[in-house]
Amino acid sequence: MSAVRQVAVPAAVRALSTLDRVDYADAFRVELEDVRSRTAEEWARAVLEDAPLAVRGQLLSGWSSLGLKVGRGSVLGWHVRSSTPDVLLLGAGSRIGMPGELLFKRERHGLLFATFVRQGNPVARALWGRVERVHVATVRGLLGAVVP
Repeated sequence: MSAVRQVAVPAAVRALSTLDRVDYADAFRVELEDVRSRTAEEWARAVLEDAPLAVRGQLLSGWSSLGLKVGRGSVLGWHVRSSTPDVLLLGAGSRIGMPGELLFKRERHGLLFATFVRQGNPVARALWGRVERVHVATVRGLLGAVVP
């Protein structure tokens, strides 16, 4: 059994989004015995910035192709919208009406990772529909890589 599980997005987690509307949301939980050894931001950096160079390049390229404005933010191109030791919310604007947020939350026995997307027009909805499966597989792979 994989330590990474897709779960329903908890209402309290969804409420942390700063998007004016969330059209797509998902959440994944990874079991980690040492989750308290790092802050939520340190976990985000481990998941995103400690990924192999080729994976980081694919992430940045993929996000850019989705119209996300990434590249000069503080965590692999994403901007910190809010940060506490337990919760980090990253955000990126969009050139095509599809801004997104990534949330990392330390929990009692693991890390919760959530994605929030606003699809502001039919082009954004169609594009997300084509990439959703890749997104889910990518998140599973990224989180699975941090499991000892």
